[in-house]
Amino acid sequence: MRELTVSGAVLDPLLASNPAAPLITYYDDATGERIELSAATLSNWAAKTGNLLRDELGAGAGSRVGVALPAHWQTVGVLFGIWYIGAEVVLGQAECDIACCTADRLDEADAAVVPGGEVVALSLDAFGKPVEGLPFGITDYATSVRVHGDGITPEPNPGPALAGRSATEILSAAAAHAATRGWTDTDRVLSSAPWDTADQLIDNMLAVFAVGASLVQVAHPNPAQLTRRVQTERVTTELT
Repeated sequence: MRELTVSGAVLDPLLASNPAAPLITYYDDATGERIELSAATLSNWAAKTGNLLRDELGAGAGSRVGVALPAHWQTVGVLFGIWYIGAEVVLGQAECDIACCTADRLDEADAAVVPGGEVVALSLDAFGKPVEGLPFGITDYATSVRVHGDGITPEPNPGPALAGRSATEILSAAAAHAATRGWTDTDRVLSSAPWDTADQLIDNMLAVFAVGASLVQVAHPNPAQLTRRVQTERVTTELT
């Protein structure tokens, strides 16, 4: 029997019910960046990422993929791409087969990857600019991901999803946390909270999407913009 991936469990109901509705709206108050992704667009990003990891870098069920990235809209695409192919998200400096990181964390990623492993560098640029001056052997995410298809066949037998826990276990934890917060699919959650640990990732990101709510994630938040943002983005609850 086919097992459900985290990506399928979260994204499939959203794609079926309201694929064009905003799922994540990302702000960076330091740069003025604002970008909004629907479930359909996020699913496309995740599929492209999963295809890159599986077809180009050989990842799959049982692979461990390190994620050394901030709470960012592209990070969501990477995470769901990893889960689409049944691989495990690894946070921190634990050993991994592939590491996805920003340019300033290349040394950290290189130290975590097993011999023969791969490192993927992300610029996190909204316009898809590559990372400049990458060392030989490092895959540039922006350059590589764009050539991969935006449809994917999810892994039928996924391995652990996060911190050794199965997709079912982390989805249950996400749903439980959402219940303690009282979140439903009508909520729009404003947050500047990090996703650096497994618990933070479940509580601050996955729990929002698991109940069909949407996330307004703000990097380098400017308090002076809070009141207006709550109004313009129709925020119903805050997580800081």
